[in-house]
Amino acid sequence: MESTPAPGEKIAVLRKARGLGQRRLAGTAGITVSYLSKIETGLRPATPAVVATIAKALRVPTARIYGQPFLGPSEQADLLNDLRSAVRRHTLPKEDVPEPGVLASSLSKAAELRAETKYLELLRVLPELLGRATATALASGGDATAWGNLADVYSCAYSVAHRLAQPDLADMIVSRQSWAAQQTWNPEAESGAAWNEAGCYQSAGQYDDGLAIVERAIARYEAVGGQGVDHIVHLGSLHLRGVVLASRYKDKNATSEHLRRAKDLAEQLPQDVVRHTLTFGAGNTALYEMAARIELDQPDQAVRMAESLLDNPPAGLKPNRVGRLCIDTARAHLALRNWGRAEEALRKSFQIAPQMTEIHPMSREVLRVLFVMHQRSKPELMTMAKRCGLT
Repeated sequence: MESTPAPGEKIAVLRKARGLGQRRLAGTAGITVSYLSKIETGLRPATPAVVATIAKALRVPTARIYGQPFLGPSEQADLLNDLRSAVRRHTLPKEDVPEPGVLASSLSKAAELRAETKYLELLRVLPELLGRATATALASGGDATAWGNLADVYSCAYSVAHRLAQPDLADMIVSRQSWAAQQTWNPEAESGAAWNEAGCYQSAGQYDDGLAIVERAIARYEAVGGQGVDHIVHLGSLHLRGVVLASRYKDKNATSEHLRRAKDLAEQLPQDVVRHTLTFGAGNTALYEMAARIELDQPDQAVRMAESLLDNPPAGLKPNRVGRLCIDTARAHLALRNWGRAEEALRKSFQIAPQMTEIHPMSREVLRVLFVMHQRSKPELMTMAKRCGLT
């Protein structure tokens, strides 16, 4: 992990470059001067919703504040460039059409790596897999399964670009995924592309626009009709995306409505299941509800939910979801000034999903605050901070 300046440091630099005092920026962003000062000095985390408002006030993208840690010479940077080239060649694949069994096995392996948050390993196989899936789709004569498989590969690529803080690449991938989904009538592929498209708006802090994408996708998917597990997973996942966007937008009514509809759908499944890279069920819905409590400034409720979820993680959830549960638990404890419990949750996240924990903006922010809050003498905390490139 390459060391990069903390978001708070970048906010301070950008603010001064624009000739803004803390009082003026805080007023424009709708937060207190004290809160802004603590973010800049590392005493409070730069949360997604706050970064979105500050970025808007500073007229910069959120990525400018969070940073891109893989721009220098590194294996990650080289692999990202390979993926970028493969995405650019969306109608000119270098690879030949593989045997059906070979492609199916490769698709399954990519989905597994994504679920296990093994992003570096996934990056190594994505360019060739994307080329093979593209060649297969172009030669399929409009086969819905072939184009749906290609859309799934793009979804895996989006996850990598999103997690490795490459918003421009993520945007390009989503446009390719939408193109693949629209090549034939495949409502599941189209809803999956919409899910990631809304994720791009989420990353950019444009929560109202992301909500509009979600609500449009829900209306289109419901108009098609359908039933069965695939239908439930795709529709429920769109509502979960709506939960995140609405809670960060501080819209309690929209949050509650998306959550209610997600819970109704989850009741139709015996446990959480994965379809086309999307995870849905009662367990994952509970994780999204807990995260929403944090965004809506209800960390005490989030901690109560976390206690039962961590003791008995819902069946069917992969490391990418359980790891995120641990990170959100750390966020909730940090908000309640439970320093030890926050550190404990992060240690568990490193055990379950190490690569995601190293690069996730909020795990890094929680670690940064713990490090500043007179915790430097703790060896385990120092070790985690070094793994994230924060020291």
